[in-house]
Amino acid sequence: MPKRDHSRRTDPTAVMVRIVVAGDGTLTVTVDGAPYLPPEYSPPWRRASFPAIVDAISQQAGRTLRVDVIETDGRTITDFYTPRPPRRTDAHPSPQTVEAAPGAPTMQPAPPPRLMQFAGSGMIPGEEVAVAIIIAHAESGPDGIARALIDSRYLEHSPTGEAVLLGRISATVCVGKPQ
Repeated sequence: MPKRDHSRRTDPTAVMVRIVVAGDGTLTVTVDGAPYLPPEYSPPWRRASFPAIVDAISQQAGRTLRVDVIETDGRTITDFYTPRPPRRTDAHPSPQTVEAAPGAPTMQPAPPPRLMQFAGSGMIPGEEVAVAIIIAHAESGPDGIARALIDSRYLEHSPTGEAVLLGRISATVCVGKPQ
């Protein structure tokens, strides 16, 4: 009786992702042979970027990924990732379809974001200014002051409650607590 081959076979429609790890920890990523680069103004991909890279490629491709990671010592690690089922985008069901049982608690919609402003001076007029945890970019005004509106829910994840503005050209860094 022949033994079954339990090894994974490459799906002929799978997207081939190749990640080469350099000695300094940076990653070179290709998708089906084409370079996959980090977003504009971002630092090079690093090991910590791996989950974000795989998630982004998976969402864009919508198909199974075959990911080959080539380590600095020449070892190759291969894994397969299948796309997640799409999430429901209907956050607010229509009132006609929602019927609560008598005495059952009703669902409340999520509260609107509370925006807080953070400003820093010393920027070059008109330069792009990064807001960290980089959730957005702002542009400084003609007076060199950058203002960013930050959803307070992001700050709940920060132990200090601080935000950072980083001038991409001037390298000006402003750290403080939004108000």
